[in-house]
Amino acid sequence: METIFGNLQGLKSSQLKQLQRLYHQRIPGDRITTPEFSQRLAAISTEVNQPVCAYINRRGQVIRVGVGTPRQTQIPPMELPRYGAERLSGIRCIATHLKPEPPNEAALTAMALQRLDALVVLNITGTGFTRRGGGVTGYVKEVYLAHLTPQESRTLITSPAALKVGESQIQSPSWNISPPLDLDDLAEQDLVDLVENLEAEFQREFIAQEVDADHDRVLIVGLMTSEMTPLQFQDTLVELARLVDTAGGDVLQTIQQKRSRVHPQTVVGEGKVQEIALTAQTLGVNLVVFDRDLSPSQVRNLEMQIGIRVVDRTEVILDIFAQRAQSRAGKLQVELAQLEYMQPRLAGRGRTMSRLGGGIGTRGPGETKLETERRAIGQRISRLQKEVNQLQAHRSRLRQRRQHQEVPSVALVGYTNAGKSTLLNALTNAEVYTADQLFATLDPTTRRLAIPYGETNEHQEILITDTVGFIHELPASLMDAFRATLEEVTEADALLHLVDLSHPAWLRHIRSVREILVQMPITPGPALVVFNKIDQANSETLALAREEFPLAVFISASQRLGLETLRQRLAKLIEYAVDSQ
Repeated sequence: METIFGNLQGLKSSQLKQLQRLYHQRIPGDRITTPEFSQRLAAISTEVNQPVCAYINRRGQVIRVGVGTPRQTQIPPMELPRYGAERLSGIRCIATHLKPEPPNEAALTAMALQRLDALVVLNITGTGFTRRGGGVTGYVKEVYLAHLTPQESRTLITSPAALKVGESQIQSPSWNISPPLDLDDLAEQDLVDLVENLEAEFQREFIAQEVDADHDRVLIVGLMTSEMTPLQFQDTLVELARLVDTAGGDVLQTIQQKRSRVHPQTVVGEGKVQEIALTAQTLGVNLVVFDRDLSPSQVRNLEMQIGIRVVDRTEVILDIFAQRAQSRAGKLQVELAQLEYMQPRLAGRGRTMSRLGGGIGTRGPGETKLETERRAIGQRISRLQKEVNQLQAHRSRLRQRRQHQEVPSVALVGYTNAGKSTLLNALTNAEVYTADQLFATLDPTTRRLAIPYGETNEHQEILITDTVGFIHELPASLMDAFRATLEEVTEADALLHLVDLSHPAWLRHIRSVREILVQMPITPGPALVVFNKIDQANSETLALAREEFPLAVFISASQRLGLETLRQRLAKLIEYAVDSQ
């Protein structure tokens, strides 16, 4: 039995049968609709006293019948046979309307969301009428034909410099609505000609806008809840834009919503999900990134309604880690974190995956593809965990050997992009990769550094280790997977806590790093706060930092300012750390 969608309450069985018979209708391939089909749809709509929508593919087959408006009966993007900014979906909607008026914005927005070939709105009389000469009863008073049109003025907004958080930077979808027509006028419209011309224009526009096929075109979504201040929220969005940029994506737009709490199914409200879907298809976005962790069910719900891939902040960070890891240890840890993240999200990732059923016909030999994937991932996680444990044991032996040689060690810690690798290079002439990006380096790098010792200022060698950058709300899975890196922090005699003083959220960064250090299984050694990039900070910020942190050191690693003072303070820190053990 064919499915009828929408509001079916109060319908008689005879009316349901009439709706089901619409599936057996066939429209000529080059016609939008026929007078006979339109009158039949209008007659059923009049009898049930509700709007009715019929969705027809390009072969002229009715593929969906819904009781309700185009907005209420629309097809989820993930269920459309084809979906993308460069073409139409291959489906048209014939909808009845109980009032004599042009298509409203809700109906036109539904057309844009589904990228329909066309939307036909049949305004019905409500009672039917007899045409002049008698004999024929009609129900359609007038007809409107609507279709999408390309937006040639639409421009690409790249990240992060052009990102204006909180500003609307897109136009509404562009559409064309005909004047009132009668059914005979509509029957003369050539569907093939209309669709081919539109798709050629969409294709030209899409190619003109495409900047780099290798880059994801990203829409960022931020939710401000009651626990956040406006400043924290803006910092979070700007940081997420930088993360996307570091991962190789182009941020085209940021959408935000203020809610008292997270919506359990879709994070943001239903209306905002529609806005996200419309913005995504208007801009030709291929990835939506949320500013918080999403549950597997939230990802599935959002992808079904938006029609493109949806990821959260953690997945962006994991992607950066995968690109940045260089050593075998780093790559192992990244893969382990990605698999642990992916495992609970297998269901619903990709429509080709089988689903586990229940009952007759679902039991028997073999496994579904989903279970096979789960089993393979579980086995791979176990194997990787063993290898990571072996690497930890190896690192531990190396550390013990260093400790036997009584060489003090210092770990460089700090928020991502604070300048840790630049400082390591400046102090030790190392050649660690540096870039103005988040998580530019992941693998711990240890170098020897000579510092003045004692009153005679003789030189003493210490080991200084560059560690992975911290970030606020570092996901637990990353903490676990990178514990070999973070062990360098807990095993060091002392810490150098580097802070980017030029960043507007530097105080928040200090708190985030300290929160992560508190979560360490072993309490780290004493820490010296070092403010970096003082050449880029203003005088008010410098004065505030000196007042709040009177024992801190102020440097510019890139300009090599204050490094001698840092060496001397480092010597005192090591002396204090070793004596207090």
